[in-house]
Amino acid sequence: MHLGLDFDNTIVNYDSVFYQVAKEKNLIPFDLPVSKLAVRDYLREVDQEHLWTLMQSEVYGSRMMDATPFPGVIESLSLIKKAGVRLTIVSHKTRYPYLGERYDLHSAAREWIHAVLGENGAGLIDDQDIYFEETKEAKLKRIQSVTCNWYVDDLPEILTAPLFPDNVQRILFDPHAHHPDLPNCVVLKSWHELNSHVKHTS
Repeated sequence: MHLGLDFDNTIVNYDSVFYQVAKEKNLIPFDLPVSKLAVRDYLREVDQEHLWTLMQSEVYGSRMMDATPFPGVIESLSLIKKAGVRLTIVSHKTRYPYLGERYDLHSAAREWIHAVLGENGAGLIDDQDIYFEETKEAKLKRIQSVTCNWYVDDLPEILTAPLFPDNVQRILFDPHAHHPDLPNCVVLKSWHELNSHVKHTS
């Protein structure tokens, strides 16, 4: 059995690092919620979206190691792997930022995976099972080619795309209930729910 996984905003939680970088640069009011979306929406409201774009290049590059995994992700993936399920990351990520320092975002993400996504010194996902694709279309084609049984993503637009393979169980990671229920899609409110779902659908 084979579990496919998105990376940004699915495995990695960027809320605290975006908030911290924005505070360091005095870009947001002190009472703004500690939330990536809150920072983005505030900067758009004050017509400073270019600063948001620059901040993304910094967070996904030089500040990547300040990001944290979502609660329960390491424990859940560890149990799933011990049950004999192969784990593969397939994510849409440009190699270099649109603005700002020319930082290799793929290398930064791989470094985070090797350093953080493990248990007792052992990595949970083999390097050859990590794919960062430069376009969403390439991501969807990669999901097709790796032939996984389940795929977890935080974006409904990926799970409902025409190119998404029909024989893969769609799992939407939506911890804050931002999206309506999708047809033929399991909604995951926390990572602790995933192990049970995989176990009962294997």
